[in-house]
Amino acid sequence: MSLIRLLYSLLFHLAMPLVWMRLLWRSRRQPEYLRHVGERHGFYPPPPARPLIWLHAVSVGETRAAEPLIDLLLQRHPEHHVLLTHMTPTGRATGRELVHRYPDRLTQAYLPYDLPATCGRFLDHYRPRIGLLMETEIWPNLIAAAGRRGIPMALVNARLSPRSQRGYARLSGLTRPAIAALGAIAAQTAADAARLQAVGARQTIVCGNLKFDVTPPPAKLSLGAHWRQALGSRPVWLAASTREGEETLLLDAFARLPHRHLLLLVPRHPQRFAEVAELIASRQLACCRRSCGELPDEETRVWLGDSMGEMPAYYALADLALIGGTLLPFGGQNLIEAAACGCPVLLGPHTFNFAQASADAIACGAGRRIADADDAVAVAAELLQQPLLLARMRAAASSFSQAHRGATERTAALIESLMAPRAAG
Repeated sequence: MSLIRLLYSLLFHLAMPLVWMRLLWRSRRQPEYLRHVGERHGFYPPPPARPLIWLHAVSVGETRAAEPLIDLLLQRHPEHHVLLTHMTPTGRATGRELVHRYPDRLTQAYLPYDLPATCGRFLDHYRPRIGLLMETEIWPNLIAAAGRRGIPMALVNARLSPRSQRGYARLSGLTRPAIAALGAIAAQTAADAARLQAVGARQTIVCGNLKFDVTPPPAKLSLGAHWRQALGSRPVWLAASTREGEETLLLDAFARLPHRHLLLLVPRHPQRFAEVAELIASRQLACCRRSCGELPDEETRVWLGDSMGEMPAYYALADLALIGGTLLPFGGQNLIEAAACGCPVLLGPHTFNFAQASADAIACGAGRRIADADDAVAVAAELLQQPLLLARMRAAASSFSQAHRGATERTAALIESLMAPRAAG
């Protein structure tokens, strides 16, 4: 073990009381954080008897992106079982849909903390044929432990923003060996590949973004169409997956202007649903909540989308969507899901998590850039009065989504090239 990784491990050990305090703090809103705690330390139920393909998807977005890849790998490798690991309860809850789809071929667990002993227990317990990390998950001790056991590791659907690249460069003594030890990296874009190579990546191939291959569930699209019929011709503007601080800005801007259209507000994190409901009530905006089962009436100004797993239905209903996480410097949530549902988007200034997709969506007419919350409200009001322009934007969104499909096939081929030598051995 290198000196810097030894220091990293020591600091991680010393920080464990803070980690436990954080779990306790988060469990106040999400009790699920205190469930399956043993797994976070490398203690698990008996493993499946079949050979394992292990895929780590930290939370909701990564889990949804992994769905088409898991479908294809299970289809092509019927003798294998998939182990799907997470770090958050919401990621684990999202993954349960896949467990229901493949009850005998998919197992869920939490990834252990990145400590030498816990990572060793995890890998010795499950003995996966290959390990796949989604997007930006670089864990030095985990990757090193896999290398010692001859388990090939790959980073798939990989992205790296300029800001993250600078962070990796500052910790290059720790991150560079871990990135260099990966057997392959399937990058989303050429820019991501270049940044990853600059911080130590060796085998990097541009495969595209798996999120373009995620198909919206037909049942959810039908639900959105049902809502659309029930609401009639009233324009609906969706604020999708908003983050803390953004709802305040949007509601203040929205309350200042009288509109006939309906604001459908869907916070990113379920533990904030009650908080956002209070923000709406404090501005005396007539509100109804999806969790109550009632549809908005003519007096409703804001419909709070306080439900899980219904984002495709919300996109299918909406005439236009503002993508959350773009008004404040969070980097933006997934605009690709909106495009797959044929919903045009508004994007704030902060889109570094989806930089290429954002630029492409704007260039083809599927999206508009806005400066801030006031600009978002003004542009939404303008577009909602132009049905022909919105129709062109919807068509552009659907074309944009279809044009970028294919990442799953390319990524699966890369994974199988890593699996083949071990199978032969």
